[in-house]
Amino acid sequence: MDTSSAVRAALSGLGFGLSLIVVIGAQNTFVLRQGIRREHVLAVVAVCAISDVVLIAAGVAGLGAIIRSAPTVLVVARYAGAVFVIGYGIMAARRALTPGTISGEPSGASVALGATLLTCLGMTWLNPNVYLDTVVLLGSFASTYAGAYRWFLAAGAMFGSIAWFTCLGFGARLLGPLFARRIAWRALDSVIALIMFTLGAVLLLQH
Repeated sequence: MDTSSAVRAALSGLGFGLSLIVVIGAQNTFVLRQGIRREHVLAVVAVCAISDVVLIAAGVAGLGAIIRSAPTVLVVARYAGAVFVIGYGIMAARRALTPGTISGEPSGASVALGATLLTCLGMTWLNPNVYLDTVVLLGSFASTYAGAYRWFLAAGAMFGSIAWFTCLGFGARLLGPLFARRIAWRALDSVIALIMFTLGAVLLLQH
């Protein structure tokens, strides 16, 4: 095996993976909010990173071809995801109307770990774009590499995902001083609600 080719495959996977994941979406917005609140950050980052590792591995292993042959699966995921993100958007809108602060206002009260993880899993696994991007697109890209090189590409994409969620989740605490004010939380939750409503509408209107 050529070492330089393996390194190039890994770097390609890193770049391609980051191009898919570094976008404003439901999952990233959720991780950012948890990071700012400093609430269950390690667990949230772990769920997101492990989920991506599993999905990337599945895509490189060929699951994308199966998904393409069974579009009904994506249709079900699309409607379930739309309902989920719209529901989360409603909760964000309610928080924007009664904003709390990191220091413990009633509306900013801590959420149980179990509920947080369920929400995180929903943001990840009920989003059909996750399957289209991580499984289908990345899987198709990996198929252009022969033999073991596709797994070096997968390793690069996995590393990028782990690094991104770690930086996003733990780096968000640097914004903590800004979010000691109610107006900042009102603005953040308003943006989150807008993003969720937009994503939900896009999912419902897709054909």
